[in-house]
Amino acid sequence: MATLNKKQKLFIVQSLAAFNTPQETVSLVKEEFDIDVSRQQVESYDPTKFAGRDLSKELKEFFEKTREEYLSQPLNKISGANDIVQLKILSDLLWTKKNNVTMTIKIVDQIQKIMKGFYDKKGEQANKGNPDANQTKAEVELEIKKLELQKLQREVNPPEYRPPEEDYKLVLNPDEEIPNEPIL
Repeated sequence: MATLNKKQKLFIVQSLAAFNTPQETVSLVKEEFDIDVSRQQVESYDPTKFAGRDLSKELKEFFEKTREEYLSQPLNKISGANDIVQLKILSDLLWTKKNNVTMTIKIVDQIQKIMKGFYDKKGEQANKGNPDANQTKAEVELEIKKLELQKLQREVNPPEYRPPEEDYKLVLNPDEEIPNEPIL
């Protein structure tokens, strides 16, 4: 077991209070202080675990204060919590995973859920007399148009690399039959 000074102990407690796992905290301690600690040693600084039941009062209070601050921070500080950011990420994923039908369906469902929730939230604000809600809705529609434009650009200018099997794909409409002669 490594011997830790107060600064290192506070760092571990702070990391655990921010819901980092003991393994993540071990990596952070290695990066920050270049010290090897075990997961068990790190877990002993978490007062919510059995291993941390004997933690000093000072460190317990620091843990509780840090956890409370972490939970009370506004969501807009987290980049992935913003609907527009999520939609952009999902749009990028959609185009990278477009050959995987199952993943594409899941991504499209997630996009629809975000859009429905986004418009429900903005609709509530508009009903409260907030004039910025309509402007925000227009901004979202503009963002959607931009994403659709990117999609069209990808279709018109496909990537330089295409797997060879795509050259031989035959697309049939529902009313067409398979041709008897090869199509060249």
